[in-house]
Amino acid sequence: MSRLEGNEPPTTPKALLELMQLASPALPVGGFSYSEGLEAAVEAGLVCDEVHAGDWLLDQLHLSLARADLPVLAQAVPAWRAPEIERLQALNDWVLLTRESAEMRQQTQQMGRSLAEWLKNRDTPDERIALLAAMRPAPAWPLAFALAGALSGAPLRDVLLSFGFGWAENMVQAAMRSVPLGQSAAQRMLARLIDALPGAVQQAAGLGDDERQAFTPMLAILSAQHETQYSRLFRS
Repeated sequence: MSRLEGNEPPTTPKALLELMQLASPALPVGGFSYSEGLEAAVEAGLVCDEVHAGDWLLDQLHLSLARADLPVLAQAVPAWRAPEIERLQALNDWVLLTRESAEMRQQTQQMGRSLAEWLKNRDTPDERIALLAAMRPAPAWPLAFALAGALSGAPLRDVLLSFGFGWAENMVQAAMRSVPLGQSAAQRMLARLIDALPGAVQQAAGLGDDERQAFTPMLAILSAQHETQYSRLFRS
């Protein structure tokens, strides 16, 4: 059963604005500095234009995000609301253990740490922020975002959509710079991802622990190759 079938209250205007802030590329977590293997795919000739880039990102959404990070997020938000510390640490461990390259692991740790630091600036202190920062070896990005979403009070579906849109906007911006593409092409790609996100979120929210998976071998190989790529714009 999907975790989205509960009777949660609607998103308040304040919660909606907080989710928009979390999804913004301006959020000081460095999401704009990663291409998640896309730059290496361009270098290898696998992505060369708008159509290829859009297809690549749609595949990544369905084969990676919807089967790994989004299900973790769907499980972590209610765990933060409880809170269930052992459950959260187990989810964090799973994210870090299933990152298939050094770059991927560094990205989720760096962004997770940065969001944990940013959350300390909230007007209303919350002891769960200290619990997030204390996760070892580091808080993973989906776990940090899950806490931020839980603190907003927004329904789970909207937290997942915010996470997905933030990823999509960062990746489209990465495609603009690495392919390269113009702004109109980028907006068409973003529209394709927006169309696919609600279904991906619905699927992800229904997955259990034994159904999550992180298996994207081509992406892992490209990410590893990117680590020694001669000329590059992005950190992954």
